Amino acid sequence: MQHRIAIPSLSGIDDAAREFLRQTDGRKLIAFYAPMGAGKTTFSAAVCRALGVRADAVSSPTFAIVNEYRTTAGEAIYHFDFYRLNDAREALDIGFYDYVDSGCLCLMEWPENIEGLLPEETLRVYLAAAPDGSRTLTWED
Repeated sequence: MQHRIAIPSLSGIDDAAREFLRQTDGRKLIAFYAPMGAGKTTFSAAVCRALGVRADAVSSPTFAIVNEYRTTAGEAIYHFDFYRLNDAREALDIGFYDYVDSGCLCLMEWPENIEGLLPEETLRVYLAAAPDGSRTLTWED
């Protein structure tokens, strides 16, 4: 089934994140595909806020590769940014499979850099940005 969520402007991103979580309930491995500047980190932050993570706790994991956040229920969320990886083996060096096998929510940016490592059950989400500032999320399940 094809899914689509329109985000007319950044003011609606929190509503879109809540709707995304409703539609993907139970999915733990989520990979965001989009070009630079499309809003992967911004949307990931909105998903974290929707789960009760403090807004000031969420930041881009570009240099750390992975950030860990806690929901209001105390559950871990792992937020990855694989942009700087030169080789998928670098993801293995940080314990990638330990994270994805943890049962915790894993939000992944730039997953194309580790495509061969992604488990089959990974939900592949595509984020497109339009010139007017709107965004569209699409995925299939």
